[in-house]
Amino acid sequence: MEPQNGAVPGERGKQDKSVKRGNWGNQIEFVLTSVGYAVGLGNVWRFPYLCYRNGGGAFMFPYFIMLVFCGIPLFFMELSFGQFASQGCLGVWRVSPMFKGVGYGMMVVSTYIGIYYNVVICIAFYYFFVSMTRVLPWTYCSNAWNTPDCVGVLDGNLSSRAALNLALNATQKRTSPSEEYWRRYVLDLSDDIGNLGEVRLPLLGCLGVSWVVVFLCLIKGVKSSGKVVYFTATFPYVVLTILFVRGITLEGALTGIMYYLTPQWDKILDAKVWGDAASQIFYSLGCAWGGLITMASYNKFHNNCYRDSIIISITNCATSVYAGFVIFSILGFMANHLGVDVSKVADHGPGLAFVAYPEALTLLPISPLWSILFFFMLILLGLGTQFCLLETLVTAIVDEVGNEWIIRRKTFVTLGVAVAGFLLGVPLTTQAGIYWLLLMDNYAASFSLVVISCIMCVAIMYIYGHRNYFKDIEMMLGFPPPLFFQICWRFISPAIIFFILVFTVIQYRPISYNDYVYPTWAISIGFLMALSSVICIPIYAIYKVCCSEGDTLLERLKNATKASKDWGPALAEHRSGRYAPAFSPSTESHLEVQPLQPEKSRSEAEAASPVQGSNGSAHSQDSRL
Repeated sequence: MEPQNGAVPGERGKQDKSVKRGNWGNQIEFVLTSVGYAVGLGNVWRFPYLCYRNGGGAFMFPYFIMLVFCGIPLFFMELSFGQFASQGCLGVWRVSPMFKGVGYGMMVVSTYIGIYYNVVICIAFYYFFVSMTRVLPWTYCSNAWNTPDCVGVLDGNLSSRAALNLALNATQKRTSPSEEYWRRYVLDLSDDIGNLGEVRLPLLGCLGVSWVVVFLCLIKGVKSSGKVVYFTATFPYVVLTILFVRGITLEGALTGIMYYLTPQWDKILDAKVWGDAASQIFYSLGCAWGGLITMASYNKFHNNCYRDSIIISITNCATSVYAGFVIFSILGFMANHLGVDVSKVADHGPGLAFVAYPEALTLLPISPLWSILFFFMLILLGLGTQFCLLETLVTAIVDEVGNEWIIRRKTFVTLGVAVAGFLLGVPLTTQAGIYWLLLMDNYAASFSLVVISCIMCVAIMYIYGHRNYFKDIEMMLGFPPPLFFQICWRFISPAIIFFILVFTVIQYRPISYNDYVYPTWAISIGFLMALSSVICIPIYAIYKVCCSEGDTLLERLKNATKASKDWGPALAEHRSGRYAPAFSPSTESHLEVQPLQPEKSRSEAEAASPVQGSNGSAHSQDSRL
């Protein structure tokens, strides 16, 4: 039998589980969930396009530099933060109660993303269902929704590539059948963001399906979602590989891949390229959404989250690069078939997933099969992220109330949040839904995340104190964070985050969708959404200072930022050193005392002493070897 929690074989291991909150079944569940959370739709539809637009292979250089100096350190910080306190994105702020508004900000961001992300999943569900046919509905221009401008790549009246080129050159208005299917049939797009029109019932039905799937997978919290991720986090890689093998065997695939990878070294000196690289790493890893803190809070106390953070971050970035091959091999094939440049068919965002790529798939034999696989992969990529978004909100609510009554009824809280998410997503299934979806994507979760992350770094490193935090990590992992991470957390990562913020502000352009320019009132709503998450931070800070004890403002500030008495490891048996309980009722009420086994008579100090591992690294007695 395998020894548990790093206990020496032949000895009974110390109980390292939180009976009250629950834990992951094993470490693989946590890693797979975090990979599923970090690897999302952006890896497929945003990264390859950014790479090709910002100098191909040359973009990889700033991308990996930003990963090393900003991505992995922030990822490790959030995982260690959640794991140490075993609390969601609100509970962890016992570390410095004045900054609890950061946790509320994370919840607001996760709410916005959770609403619109599931709408994208529901559109993928819709395409998945309609692909179950002999001929894909966006193959030809002979349907009721098509216009005279429609020119298909497979239409019989085009005998040769030259004829198609002629059509392309003769009219600038050439639209593909897949674009008309997307705009005129699936969305039935209205002319303005204010003109909602009617709810598209097929999309509404698919939205219901996607919320039901998310709810059923989270019905028992991490206990049930931990089992589901064995499939949802791994199967997309199977599909990517199938599409990759199919893609590189096509004529013109190499042209597309060269377009994606050929380095343009002169672009490395362009600040925009570095800004795009930093932003993509930051948003892709899901920093400041609250999900990483939440997922790590279900880990066992001595789990090696340092190792996990490196594995997950690198897997995420490798997936992005791999997805680029899958996308550009097929786009190169289509460009070759049309006799045009790859840049004419390259796109990003929903335009890539629901227009360009589906059109390319119609050129393949047995195209419905490839379409089913592609959209099934998109559904799984989206669900992996959606699970964590919903769990973040549910965990925050349950931990905040914190009594036995709500813990027993956690399933009903999950149901309530899912129903609310469904109802709030209904306006996004109207004829103007895509305008609102892109507005939320561009504003609700852009620069507000950067502000939240920057304040979190400052609060932990400078208000709580870097020495305290490094000691906490040493107590949890058996070794302090490596010097590189200490320097990154204190200086480099906050500086890069600040650079991203400045870059975002300088690069700001009002949002548009194809030719449609958003009206001022819609952009104002976008800014209000962005502000709604950030405003939680000063509002809660002012409230906390006002409620704190002290005669002068300085005393109140000190008391508001001081770690509360119940900050620290959640289980009483892990509270050693400066966290050793003084057995006052107020402190003990927040701790979960485990029934210690009678065989365990060894002292706490002995149990916490580092043991030299077989590979020469120091492990805590309780860490999983």
